Amino acid sequence: MGTAIPDSAPRAGSVHRPMSEINVTPMVDVMLVLLIIFMVTAPMMQQGVDVDLPETTTQALRIRSEPLILTVKADGKVFLARKQVPLEGLRAKLEAIFEGRDDKEIFLRADAKAAYGSVVKAMAAARNAGATKLGMVTEPER
Repeated sequence: MGTAIPDSAPRAGSVHRPMSEINVTPMVDVMLVLLIIFMVTAPMMQQGVDVDLPETTTQALRIRSEPLILTVKADGKVFLARKQVPLEGLRAKLEAIFEGRDDKEIFLRADAKAAYGSVVKAMAAARNAGATKLGMVTEPER
């Protein structure tokens, strides 16, 4: 009898070369499926925990509408948010305003020709009323 040729042995006329091309189609299919899964599950993961909150009667939220501006004119008159206020009553007025605000920030606009003493008195009244931030409003140089 003759010798049997094993199946793994090369046959005459056939050349075995390793496959050098990458088949991208299955990889793209898997990536698209994963993309769809993540797109569907992502909104579900961002939801919060359901909680029954207690009901109470509270005051309305304090909303900061516009900055508080203190103006000192050249003649020494003091204005608070476009209304003239006597310098002696400025502290009490600011204290009343700051009670209803979360931020105690005030901007000071002083005329370049205003007396130094008037500006300092307005700043001191703001600080004594409880202002935590005092900003100076200026014009850019020309």
